[in-house]
Amino acid sequence: MNSLILLRGLPGSGKSTLAKVLSENGKYPVYSVDDYFTDEKGNYSFIFSENHLAYKQCENLTRESMRNGISKIILDNTFTLEWEMLPYQKMAEEFGYQCFYLVVENRHNGKNTHGIDDEQLGKMASKFKVNL
Repeated sequence: MNSLILLRGLPGSGKSTLAKVLSENGKYPVYSVDDYFTDEKGNYSFIFSENHLAYKQCENLTRESMRNGISKIILDNTFTLEWEMLPYQKMAEEFGYQCFYLVVENRHNGKNTHGIDDEQLGKMASKFKVNL
């Protein structure tokens, strides 16, 4: 069965690093909202007013991969809120993918590469819900 893997966690938790491992050196695609804000040289520049476009790009790339029958697709986003996962849950059902939700914890004192301060990280953490 085809798999959709949603990596959830706060910035700096190691989602991107794990995504690279799960992609088996690029054999499987990894999509992230961050990709929209990252240029060819790897420089990240977040533009809040374009955030909705970044979400849409990530969804469109995922849908296209599902249409093409890619057997494993990895999503590397914070997914702190339920609504952020819903489009992918619906796509997985539509295309017959098994959906996995992996919470990545920052137990290695990783630092986020986007310059998000501790106050903002705390706000994100307070909204983060896990279903056990």
